[in-house]
Amino acid sequence: MASGPAAAAASRRHARVLLDRLKRRYPQAGTALRFADPWQLLVATVLSAQTTDANVNRVTPLLFARWPSPQDLAAASPEEVEAVVYSTGYYRQKARAVVSLSTDLVERFGGEVPADLASLTGLPGVGRKTASVVLAEAFGLPAIAVDTHVGRVARRLGLSDATDPGRVEADLRTLYPAREWAGISMRFILFGREVCAARRPRCPSCPLADRCPHPGKTA
Repeated sequence: MASGPAAAAASRRHARVLLDRLKRRYPQAGTALRFADPWQLLVATVLSAQTTDANVNRVTPLLFARWPSPQDLAAASPEEVEAVVYSTGYYRQKARAVVSLSTDLVERFGGEVPADLASLTGLPGVGRKTASVVLAEAFGLPAIAVDTHVGRVARRLGLSDATDPGRVEADLRTLYPAREWAGISMRFILFGREVCAARRPRCPSCPLADRCPHPGKTA
């Protein structure tokens, strides 16, 4: 990352140009996970680890029809939940996590999802990335969720040189004003899936190619 006032200003200008172009490409970017309230998004995001959003969207209607509230899921048998979420992978861990987090929500927050990072990350199975998704997508609050796509895109575009998700998030928070944070992750994720793929990036058709310093660009 650049240092010094002039270099920092140039980095922020570079970051702004990139985000402006991504906004034009993805004007209405948002999570593909389907949810009716913050609790449903929280559960769906936990289930989305190591699987696709489409797969989660096939499971959650069954899950929420059977256990429609945090109180219901808190009282559920983990084994019964496992059978419903089986196709999302790591089903034992995920079933325990969504039952436990629902129990904590009921006991500590009256069944209401808290709208702050510290409280969310204190719930079982909820890391900083999951909490940030909920804050940004369910509450519209300033938050940047860093997954593998966001980290890869940020490094290739010269927005961060970090591999640790927390450091990537800190770099992005420094480059962008808080009012932009909620819209960054999903745009980076879509761009990472469609254009800036891990193994075969589509550099010749990339709308950011002229701003990209990545040495591994393809012709």
